[in-house]
Amino acid sequence: MADLQRVVDELAARLDRPLLLEDRVQKVVVYSEQSGAMDDVRRDSILRRRTTSEVRGWLRDAGIHEAVRPLRIPGAPHLGLLPRVCVPVRHGDSLLGFLWFIDAQPPMQKARVAEAEAAAPALALALFHESLASGLATHRELEAVTGLLLGEPDAARQLIEAGAFPQARPVTVQVARPVAAAPDDALRLALERGLLALRRRLGGHHPLHLVRYDHAVLLTAGPPVPGDELHAAMPVPVVVGVGRPRDTLARAAESYREALHAAEVTARVPGLGRTAEWARLGVYRMLTQLPDQELHPGLEGLLGDAQHLTLLETLETYLDLAGSAVATSRALRLHRTSLYYRLQRVEELARTDLKDGGERLALHLSLKLARLSGRYSPRDSPAASS
Repeated sequence: MADLQRVVDELAARLDRPLLLEDRVQKVVVYSEQSGAMDDVRRDSILRRRTTSEVRGWLRDAGIHEAVRPLRIPGAPHLGLLPRVCVPVRHGDSLLGFLWFIDAQPPMQKARVAEAEAAAPALALALFHESLASGLATHRELEAVTGLLLGEPDAARQLIEAGAFPQARPVTVQVARPVAAAPDDALRLALERGLLALRRRLGGHHPLHLVRYDHAVLLTAGPPVPGDELHAAMPVPVVVGVGRPRDTLARAAESYREALHAAEVTARVPGLGRTAEWARLGVYRMLTQLPDQELHPGLEGLLGDAQHLTLLETLETYLDLAGSAVATSRALRLHRTSLYYRLQRVEELARTDLKDGGERLALHLSLKLARLSGRYSPRDSPAASS
């Protein structure tokens, strides 16, 4: 409720107009400090937390439940109702509530109505926490899970004592990171809804969750949730990282760091698939700890020139296949003579010798590091197709 009150108070201050927020059944949730024009309906709403059935029917007939954009509603003197602006609070097709402004003395300007509409996603997220999440993710649980992932020593004890997690079970953490979506309130709400829906089906796993600004976290007792099930629950495309299980809830932060690491790598390296376990990241577990300045000096010029992308793809395939010309030619559907020509060009341009095992190792690691840093993005098609 504190989040809702803060958002409502800040919005009222920006618009210089009092407001009131109701849930989808027109029950008052929170309101700002009231000043200026006031009518009987607003007074009743604040004092009784709800308007009369006649007023609710009048507003329903005005179309508030079908509205997807702000709606101006004329006054109804016989009901003690001044004109109003109603801003529906929605996420997608789901109606979560209504934001109300008295539209009198003077009427709201279009720019102020638009600003109120722009604030609706933040209100939807906060309202969703209060209404739909009340039985699953209380404010105390969210605080405790946040502390748990930060490594605070008392957080695990609080969750166990509250019955939210069994004392004698191991814990696994998974991180879902949205693909190609900028973090915003609408995205956070989508992740929240997906995790809450999943939690309802995972009661035996004692699930806990937390949504951060750019990723969602799921904690379960025992083994991780199957990747396909987690992806199916998410309303937006995500990549999933999976940390190793830990023997106690108090060590969940360790599994979380691994899961976050795995999700970040998966987002940068599409070849790993949509779900990656930290334990199976191979060399990428180490490479993310290195600065991208540590590249083989001969690759700098090649990475900065798009016309050399085919050579880099050929080199990476060759090194991935342990320097086997036969396997590389087959993988790239490339004649052996053409392969040797490309590798010779790499040696010339990178000033390297592919017969030197140390050079091959440095080049191989540098290509993987360049992938992680975004400086090298291979195409989906085979290198031989260009």
